[in-house]
Amino acid sequence: MTTPAASVDLTNCDREPIHIPGAIQPIGFLVALTADWQVARVSANIGDFLDQSPEAMVGALIQDLFTPKAVHDLRNRVAMLGGRDAVERLFSCVLVDGGPAFDVAVHVSAGEVVIEAEPASGEHGDASGAVRSMMSRLDQAADFPAFYREGARQVRALLGYDRVMVYRFAEDGSGEVVAEAARSGIGRFMGLRYPATDIPAQARELYRRNLLRLITDVNAVPVPIIPARNQDGRPLDLSLSTLRSVSPIHIEYLKNMGVGASLSISIIVDGKLWGLFACHHYAARRPTFERRSVSELFAQMFSMRLESRERKETVEYERRARDISDQLLGAVASDETLLKDPDWLADILTHAIPADGVGVWLGGNHAFSGETPPLEDFRRIVRALNGTAAGRVFATDHIGALVPEARAFASGAAGLLAIPISRSPRDYVILFRRELVHSVRWGGDPHKPVSFGPNGPRLTPRESFAEWKELVEGRSQPFTASEIRVAETLRATLIEVVLRLADEASAERQQSSARQELLIAELNHRVRNILGLIRGLIRQSEPTSASIADFVKVVDGRIHALARAHNQITDDHWGPAPLQALIDAEAAAFVDERGRITLQGEPVLLNPNAYSTMALVLHELVTNSNKYGSLSAQDGRVVIGWSRNAAGDLIMEWREIGGPPVTPPTRQGFGTTIISRSVPYDLGGSADVAYEPGGVHAVFRIPARHLSEPRSTDGAKTIKYPRPAIGHPQLVPDAVLANHDILLVEDSLIIALDAEDIAHRLGAASVTTAATVEGALEFIDAARPTVAMLDINLGDRHSYPIADRLAEVGVPFIFATGYGEQANPPIEHRGRPIVQKPYTLENVARAFDSLIGETT
Repeated sequence: MTTPAASVDLTNCDREPIHIPGAIQPIGFLVALTADWQVARVSANIGDFLDQSPEAMVGALIQDLFTPKAVHDLRNRVAMLGGRDAVERLFSCVLVDGGPAFDVAVHVSAGEVVIEAEPASGEHGDASGAVRSMMSRLDQAADFPAFYREGARQVRALLGYDRVMVYRFAEDGSGEVVAEAARSGIGRFMGLRYPATDIPAQARELYRRNLLRLITDVNAVPVPIIPARNQDGRPLDLSLSTLRSVSPIHIEYLKNMGVGASLSISIIVDGKLWGLFACHHYAARRPTFERRSVSELFAQMFSMRLESRERKETVEYERRARDISDQLLGAVASDETLLKDPDWLADILTHAIPADGVGVWLGGNHAFSGETPPLEDFRRIVRALNGTAAGRVFATDHIGALVPEARAFASGAAGLLAIPISRSPRDYVILFRRELVHSVRWGGDPHKPVSFGPNGPRLTPRESFAEWKELVEGRSQPFTASEIRVAETLRATLIEVVLRLADEASAERQQSSARQELLIAELNHRVRNILGLIRGLIRQSEPTSASIADFVKVVDGRIHALARAHNQITDDHWGPAPLQALIDAEAAAFVDERGRITLQGEPVLLNPNAYSTMALVLHELVTNSNKYGSLSAQDGRVVIGWSRNAAGDLIMEWREIGGPPVTPPTRQGFGTTIISRSVPYDLGGSADVAYEPGGVHAVFRIPARHLSEPRSTDGAKTIKYPRPAIGHPQLVPDAVLANHDILLVEDSLIIALDAEDIAHRLGAASVTTAATVEGALEFIDAARPTVAMLDINLGDRHSYPIADRLAEVGVPFIFATGYGEQANPPIEHRGRPIVQKPYTLENVARAFDSLIGETT
């Protein structure tokens, strides 16, 4: 009779005892000691490292085998262990007289002291400095995607794996690759998801307890532990081991991916396994003990920064939501009809809680905005909500669980968040989210039927990691705990409003009416003033010729000067505006060539009245200079400077240079009157205008009361101008590397990362970094770049062979060095552009702009 095969499903791996494999990886050896420091077990390969047989060591006292100093250091490390999952490390420890040095990890497992050792790497770098530098770059990340991406880049730079991914777990246990740093030519896993079964439950528990898991070679033969069981018949628990051998199932899994070695570092947030740094290499790889220790420390710091960022984001989100709640309270209290305005409600509520539609059920009436279910389905939803917990916010990502036949409208409304705003009969504001029918890029079919493989009747890992797509239907993006808390706050606000609407709404409407009358009166006043000013301009602008066209041109220019000034003022809600922007705008209207007008002065703001007055004054000065003065001559120019005197008044000077000889006007027209009398009359200042033979020279004093300090958020006086001023530095070309594949040759990791960032900001399509001459030459032959930037000094070598190869294949390039223009390249490369380090966006952009411009 044949015994039926055991049932096999996707949970089989969960029952595999991966923490007691009875073997280690062969890169080191293991010694387990009893409480009195007697050798209880050793790995079978002990003779490869210590010239001792397992039989000779088991039962011996450790002090008879190791040096007194080694025993002393090991005992001290054991004494320092704190907590059940603690591990202590020693570097370059000599265990036996005349023997080699080892890097050692020590922990306690079920009362036994477990010593694991690997040949010492000899690395003694500045670990704390390395981590500080890594964290400094991490802290500069502007958002979560950049934060994850920078974390992956730093780990890859430290450990050198072909691929490093940041792998985040979802609520259902599946995982998603949210960031990736990989060498070119090996494909991308970014965005792929893997089913929860790919990392069994007991493996997740080990990742939580033991933060770093190393697999150096999937083809390595495991080394057994001797004896396999102690006198109580128990195998050695290797949960905290650094050398623990690998499950055959997992080895097969990695081989199916083509992976030769891997390393995983846990990311723990709020005491839970948030995700992993998953490192893959396509050949055997063993990072040094020290670098693994540094990477583990970095991952812990990364986890703390991540936790802090997530909490800060949650706090900031809920703070903004409370502000929206306060706005809601004030608005609805003044006008109860807003509760029946779904478009208004949708606008304000979806700023707090993202949604695709809003439905309001108030006193048996309804109103919709955006994507919502049909009316009859909406009624059914309201009836179903009346059966939920009274007076509480209710949220679901699957309306089908609440209302039958919800699939019919799921494309527009698959999830909801209901906010009750009354007691009985129940009234609601309901936010809807559309169906999240998205293609989840699985790294294999999570529902693939189980088949028997080389490991017997158990789950065989998928042999194909081709992208598998699964449609998630009938569900929306879930509402988060923070969004539900915000909804509770909004509910309290809405109920408070509903209870006190009557009296407060009436009073607020009266106040609103009074404010409206005041605004109308202010508008009438300003319109009358503007009309009066324009009337005066027309009346005073007496034409000097019979040409109507000339008269219209003069009046039009003056009115346009006022309009430009008015635009600057109203851009900031009738507030102070920058003098430099006024000059810039006026000059742009009359001067075609840049450099004709030079500005000299610190940023200063003029109040609206002074701004309008100076707009007319500057208009007349520029117009006259353009007709008769320095701006009418080919080489003429104007210098405008300003500064503050001891009393705080603004002294502004206009000087014309290089124009035709100047003589005082024989008659004083309206333009001349504006220049000489506007500032004294309108602003209470002074104006001195001299018609010197070399050019007009005017000095204006604007009293301090017409000036405002530049606005600031950090104590520094800063003004943001609408565009660069004439005669001031211009913006760098911001997409100079668009559609270019750039090769960066730089032997310093941190400097290389800065250069990569600058290249991406300048629009580069791809960026490849090489630290050696050989690596750069290999890349040029494999995938030719379109431009390159070469650090001249690469340790004890130069990058000139790379330059020779680039010149040979016709790829334009620039040199970079800390010696700047003093660098002395070979004669064949003299005259190449050289960027002075440190790299900045400006100097790199200008160098490439010049280089690319010469080659096109």
